[in-house]
Amino acid sequence: MKQYKKIYAQDYSGAKKYKWAIKMFVVAICFSLFFGFVSQALLNSMGVFVASICIAVFIFLAVFSDMLGIAVASADIEIFQKWKEQGVKGAEYGLILCKNSEKMCCICADVIGDICSTLCGAGGACIIATITKKLSNVNLILLSSIAVSALIAGITIFFKAIMKEKALNKSNLIILKMGRVFEILFNREWHKKRNKSSKSS
Repeated sequence: MKQYKKIYAQDYSGAKKYKWAIKMFVVAICFSLFFGFVSQALLNSMGVFVASICIAVFIFLAVFSDMLGIAVASADIEIFQKWKEQGVKGAEYGLILCKNSEKMCCICADVIGDICSTLCGAGGACIIATITKKLSNVNLILLSSIAVSALIAGITIFFKAIMKEKALNKSNLIILKMGRVFEILFNREWHKKRNKSSKSS
């Protein structure tokens, strides 16, 4: 009977993991469709300069979110437990992030990364369309599209490689800083709710 309970508990925990994966699947599709539509509607009407700035912002978001995903996955949860006991600022929220490292890693590295890739692709398509407007040679058009796509991919991979090294070497410090940011944000919200409740009473 005890063995059956253990097996059932393991199956139930596995089902919870699949439930989270299904949620992320739905969220990723919804966000990708939404941002894909927005990017096609907006970026196509923009020039090369504006589209390039947008691509730079999307690359930064992709690199930054990838860094957070790796940092939270490699952070030491025991250190954050000690820091929390010592009253270090940001340690409490940093510990929460570490305990939910799988979810955070999925959101940062997969969901946000995929959305930024979609937006970068739309921005690249806008640049290619603008550059190749006056070109009639099919080979030049093909080479231009390949060059723009390769440049975007190369820049993204280059900065991700740099930030991954920092994320692995300074994972605890990165998550602690993020914990401080969350602490400021959530404390402000909590104070606002408290002030509203005190005024209403």
